[in-house]
Amino acid sequence: MKKILSKILKAYREGGIFLVIFRGVRFIYNKLGGRHISHVLSTFFYEHFYDSKKFKFQNQKYDYFHHPYNTGGERTVEVPIIWKFVEDYRASNKRILEVGNVLSHYFPVSHTVVDKYELGEGVINEDIVNYNPSEKFDLIISISTLEHVGWDEEHREPEKFLKAIDRLKELLAPNGKMIVTLPLGYNSEMDKYLKEGRISFSKVYFMKRVTKSNKWIEKRYKRVPDAEYGKPFPFANVILICFFENRKVL
Repeated sequence: MKKILSKILKAYREGGIFLVIFRGVRFIYNKLGGRHISHVLSTFFYEHFYDSKKFKFQNQKYDYFHHPYNTGGERTVEVPIIWKFVEDYRASNKRILEVGNVLSHYFPVSHTVVDKYELGEGVINEDIVNYNPSEKFDLIISISTLEHVGWDEEHREPEKFLKAIDRLKELLAPNGKMIVTLPLGYNSEMDKYLKEGRISFSKVYFMKRVTKSNKWIEKRYKRVPDAEYGKPFPFANVILICFFENRKVL
């Protein structure tokens, strides 16, 4: 009992009652193996206890994303923004590449997924820097993955992040679009490259977490903001949402 109370207090200190509730949901999910049960419970708690059900990004309203696989953190805004683009491109039978196996944990996916380490059905385990497919892609997406490239590897190579961005641009079809989300404060070298302007994007936006209960707001982007990972709230507190459009035509 003391162990359980200790975990509850720890969760409360990290993220308030919201995090306590969802760690409880995850515990039920793990113990009972009931995906449907945990999803129903998580939906109930978000609808009744969450202080905001929607957020705005570029003048569009999105529902915060909630799922027992990964509760809390930046996924709550990253997933709905990126998934909207995936749905639109998929409806037009466009070629889609995802770097980092993220969306398949939440939705059935049919697009190409490249992830160097994570095993999964249909996942191509290859380093994105060396990935050389026979086709180009109309949409390339990556959700909080590229900050790990060259950083969380056996031999740290920070500039590999730059190579990964360049490689993704090369994999775009004419008029193709790339959308990547990047959490600030996790990879200090990546943050430095962004501030120095060593990476060119067509458009960059940023969102900031402002409450313990995981409310996010879009802030006006003038420059790459300073941010600490895990402070004052768990996980990312600021994310960049970066767009690049390949203007080349056939």
